[in-house]
Amino acid sequence: MLTGENHVELTAGIAEQKAIRYTPAGLPVIDLVLEHASSIQEAGTLRQVKATVKAVAIGSVAERVQTQPIGSVWRFSGFLATPKNGKNVILHIQEFKTL
Repeated sequence: MLTGENHVELTAGIAEQKAIRYTPAGLPVIDLVLEHASSIQEAGTLRQVKATVKAVAIGSVAERVQTQPIGSVWRFSGFLATPKNGKNVILHIQEFKTL
């Protein structure tokens, strides 16, 4: 197994936000869907990129993000992980800030 750094920064808007829930230990958790759109240079060509990303925030970050309106745009930072069911990668938000 290869180990190394796992850090993601993504500018995206909040497209969906589920109700806050709590872990058995009492930590707040919120599931989100983020939407990103940009133009990126790839192989000498300008490419239009769109991405929909599932995300989760836990603890104080969950409490802060739940108050943000749908459609608001932020710079999210965190790491990628596959959930226990093994489907799709999820962005675990560790911090978010205005642009």
